Amino acid sequence: MSSTLSRELDSLAEWRRSLDRRIDQFAALLTDHDLLDAEASGLATTLRQRLASDRLVLAFVAEFSRGKSELINALFFADNGRRVLPATPGRTTMCPVELAWDPQDSPGLSLLPIGTRRGGQPVSALRSRPELWEQHALPTGDPAALAKVLEEVTRTQRVPIDDARGLGLWDDESPDDNPPRDENDQVEVPAWRHALINYPHPLLKRGLVVVDTPGLNAIGAEPELTLGLLPSAHAIVFLLAADTGVTRSDLSIWRDHLGDRSLERFVVLNKIDALNDPLLDAGQIQAQVRHQCQTVAETLGMPPQRIFPMSAREALLSRLGDPDIGDGGLPALEQALSNELLPQRSGVIGRLVEDGVLVLQQRALKRLTDRRRQVTEQLLDLRGLRGKSSTKLQMISRRFEADATAFEQCMPRLAALRAVQSRQLRDVLKLVSSERVRTETLRMQTDSESSFFKLGAGKAFAQLGERLRGMLDAAEVGVEEMDQMLAASHRQLNADFGFALAATPKPSVDSARRELQRIEASYSRYFGITKLWRLSEPGFLAQFQQVLLSRLRVVFESAAVEIELWGKAATSQLESQLRERRRSLHHRREAYTRIQAAEGELEHRIAEVEAQDQRLQQAAERVEAAVDALRILAVSPPRADATPEPAPRLSLVHSTSLVSRGAA
Repeated sequence: MSSTLSRELDSLAEWRRSLDRRIDQFAALLTDHDLLDAEASGLATTLRQRLASDRLVLAFVAEFSRGKSELINALFFADNGRRVLPATPGRTTMCPVELAWDPQDSPGLSLLPIGTRRGGQPVSALRSRPELWEQHALPTGDPAALAKVLEEVTRTQRVPIDDARGLGLWDDESPDDNPPRDENDQVEVPAWRHALINYPHPLLKRGLVVVDTPGLNAIGAEPELTLGLLPSAHAIVFLLAADTGVTRSDLSIWRDHLGDRSLERFVVLNKIDALNDPLLDAGQIQAQVRHQCQTVAETLGMPPQRIFPMSAREALLSRLGDPDIGDGGLPALEQALSNELLPQRSGVIGRLVEDGVLVLQQRALKRLTDRRRQVTEQLLDLRGLRGKSSTKLQMISRRFEADATAFEQCMPRLAALRAVQSRQLRDVLKLVSSERVRTETLRMQTDSESSFFKLGAGKAFAQLGERLRGMLDAAEVGVEEMDQMLAASHRQLNADFGFALAATPKPSVDSARRELQRIEASYSRYFGITKLWRLSEPGFLAQFQQVLLSRLRVVFESAAVEIELWGKAATSQLESQLRERRRSLHHRREAYTRIQAAEGELEHRIAEVEAQDQRLQQAAERVEAAVDALRILAVSPPRADATPEPAPRLSLVHSTSLVSRGAA
């Protein structure tokens, strides 16, 4: 059975593929007309790579035994005929689990041992070290064996208190959060720190990444989860139990890790079937459910329309074909995710494509305009030759030789311009370099560690934000100075040598500022008075700094790439027009030499140039038509209800048996 969200994701994936095909066709059109230089080709390739690598990350967060894994099974994997993720009463997910698909790797389960926490490196730094991960192949054709392999994510081990403390899973300052001791004074801890499931499921192939977090308030134990995965997710689904409402541990998770209002948050009030009471009629039961939803909304400070009462168990059974079970309330959540999350994501993709294509169009039309201007000048000269004497032709030919010589004399000025531009570009890029970000982040860590009980950590973090904003401000000033220098130089070159140089829209650091603001808002809560004890934990501040540095690098590297591409585009424009001018002068000189030898060729040459002008005009029209079509597609992602048939689905396991009616 194909769900609403599945169809929406299929539509989004098909739309991305359509954009990719259109961009490829547009690049081919530009190539056919010799309008795609190296920089433009790089931009087109970058656009296609971003479309191919785009991911939609959904994170599911809850205390243990709230039904997270069962909800994931119902939402994404019911077409497989059974549960995919382990979902049994009690604690199941013991470590963060990421489900995704990378076609470069074989289907498999990768597990990072819990002992790697002692090294102090974040998970992001260990992803590129496969020797540290335990690998299991996924037997896609054997349902029983597949279920057995996936159960590995639930494995635990018992260790002494000192070992648990060294792993950061035992806190003497917060005894209520510690696991219970057994008779041997040992505690149960997860066997794994992180799990990656790589599987060619249709939704995962379409760019979906599902993050299943561990329960029992364990998300606070792994900084990578709270500092990296959750803040970067596109949406958070937070699960509560309908019979208990918001417990103290639920509220702790919400306030400590999900309070960032920049996150898209959805709250599921799961297990509403537990409210069924044979002594109450249906209306009374519904009134209880509505009351619980209202109470949850008020407690969490969420709008009531973001609270979804449901039963993940009934939803899964319904999707598996049980005729006696209702939909469990799942369609309402799917509709909300489709209506609020997917349009937002498609808007980001559409703006990215539209902006990139407009830059390609602008550069192509500039080259076409310059060519047509040169062809027009040539036509005027050729038509003016009608009836001229051979002496006059020789005089005009010598004039072209003089023009060519004068043009070559501009080369020193062009070299000087390139040198100044390169120096200014290097200076700007230094302001947003990864090394500069690393230096400032290390300074924050040093300032924090030097303060008594990390009391100055909040101030050091705030000062880091000010310094990083100052870097962006300085880069913006540098870009503005460079833009003014280029504008003045272009005007002079256009006037002196007849170029058609135009200003390329300068890059903006506003998106980097917004992302920096979001990072500050996400991480500033760790410096509140109630969180200072975490900063004093051994290794936590170092891990915090590493994860923070990783996110900051992405922001500043993106800004640096935009600035560098802009600078290269300006250079490329100048070199492109220089080549065009040389070619035009060469052709004109040859044309007049031939006309001198045979004056009868004049009309033939005029006809050739007129045909060339017509071809250039048609090329410009084709470019504009292709861009218009691409822009319309970019701002109009298809909806699932507009798709005639959903894409065929691959089965994770080849079984049609229904799951048992166990509790989620």
